[in-house]
Amino acid sequence: MSDRFNITLPVADYTARHFALSVDGKVATITLNRPDKKNPLTFESYAELRDLFRALQYEPDVKAIVLTGAGGNFCSGGDVFEIIKPLLDRDTKGLMEFTQMTGDAVKAMRACPQPIVSAIDGVCVGAGAILAMASDMRLGTADAKVAFLFNRVGLAGCDMGACAILPRIIGQGRASELLYTGRAMGGEEAERWGFFNRLCDPADVLAEAQKLAARLADGPTFANGITKKMLHMEWAMGVDEAIDQEAIAQALCMQTEDYARAFRAFAAKEKPVFEGN
Repeated sequence: MSDRFNITLPVADYTARHFALSVDGKVATITLNRPDKKNPLTFESYAELRDLFRALQYEPDVKAIVLTGAGGNFCSGGDVFEIIKPLLDRDTKGLMEFTQMTGDAVKAMRACPQPIVSAIDGVCVGAGAILAMASDMRLGTADAKVAFLFNRVGLAGCDMGACAILPRIIGQGRASELLYTGRAMGGEEAERWGFFNRLCDPADVLAEAQKLAARLADGPTFANGITKKMLHMEWAMGVDEAIDQEAIAQALCMQTEDYARAFRAFAAKEKPVFEGN
């Protein structure tokens, strides 16, 4: 079965095949929607997520994204019978095609300029934990369980960028513990360690994530996209190089209309209304 999909823009008119997609104003909400199995991923859903996040780079009307799961769980990772079992029959080339595709999904999340806010309740494990990790911000619940399970199924913890990204969120020692053991991290621990930005009531976590995304979408979204890009790029820079690159980035932002709007609003003692240009 093909793992490629043609995402037709505008995204508001696109009907997702392997998850639910809705657009409310400037915020798109992607809902992993197989609640009977705690929202596992398949070859096809991985590929469609990859292609959707790639398409969102060119979607001017979507300013922020929320990623969540249906039925009280976020995502249980790769489907045991639709991914894990078939991989046993693949040769090295076939396995590389799969692992590169899953990595491309994370690359697409990091490359799209819109901030991604994950709303996480219940199970968030394996590849589901990776999708949460690859988001820009994560709102969770005390009931959430986050686990990078790869070690527990005989694989390395270095999956889909985990060894690069997770230590930058929670620190090298804590990331090492989770990736070596595969143990679950509860919601309160995840907040304490900095994986969750904050905890919410399960009934409110999605609404709170959408509220945060809407706030970001009402901000200077060109500048927000630059912030996301620089946060990603500066992982591989020295401090002096980062300062120089930020000088260029900020000079570009100073040429936007949003910067001028902010000044005019300040001078008039009004709240600025940003338009993303």
